[in-house]
Amino acid sequence: MDFNRQVIEEFRANEGRVGGMFEGGRLLLLTTTGARSGARHTVPLGYLPDGPERLLVIASAGGSPRHPAWFHNLVANPRVTIETGAFTVEADAVVLAGEERDRLFARAAEADPGWAGYEERAGRTLPVVALTPVHDGPPRGPLGQSIRRIHGEFRRELDSIRREVAASGTTLGAQLRVNCLTFCQGLDNHHQGEEAMVFPGVERAHPELAPVVARLREEHEVLKDLLARLRAVLGSDTVATGALAAEVDRLTREVIAHLDHEEELVPVLDEFVL
Repeated sequence: MDFNRQVIEEFRANEGRVGGMFEGGRLLLLTTTGARSGARHTVPLGYLPDGPERLLVIASAGGSPRHPAWFHNLVANPRVTIETGAFTVEADAVVLAGEERDRLFARAAEADPGWAGYEERAGRTLPVVALTPVHDGPPRGPLGQSIRRIHGEFRRELDSIRREVAASGTTLGAQLRVNCLTFCQGLDNHHQGEEAMVFPGVERAHPELAPVVARLREEHEVLKDLLARLRAVLGSDTVATGALAAEVDRLTREVIAHLDHEEELVPVLDEFVL
């Protein structure tokens, strides 16, 4: 419990970044409601992307023969809270079953054989849980800070994908493909929201920044083309990991440069409070 508490405090203090054994991994904080006590309990968990609207967690309990307490809690009370580093949102938890559970667990174990090791050690079928955020509008607070936190998540995810591509050898695993496609869709969604809502507001409030916004729109078009190139590589039946690495590196350079440019507007965007 002391270890979990330290991880939770570090996670919250650093907007999702932690060191030690979790450094560089995909981590979230899951808060459940006690099945018996009704009290709120928070635990740090590794997760797997599963498209832009769903995250997966696995109830491994480190290979314990018993399901972890958080799993029992969400079975009793499936409305949970997740913290990703950028935001805290409510989510609905669904315990997957049958072919879907087996397929997604196999995908996870292919990416990280440790999951299969936990299941063998536990002597039980490890539950796979899908977490679907419940969106009730944009997060409250200064818009610039919200965008800065979202950018932090994009940077962390790109770091993870680049490491996974470098370690993938000559074959592209199913989970890595999902990770890449999830990132592509998430960045697309983010840019669509900016072009529909953020950029017009900046132009109205600050006409003098029209050239800056025009440059950001041009960068969006460049990134749209790079995302299409990456999707094309991922859509091939036989993916050359060298070609994938080249596309990911090219995309990373352009994304980071774009995020840096956009963050020059954070003081202006903070004038808009949601």
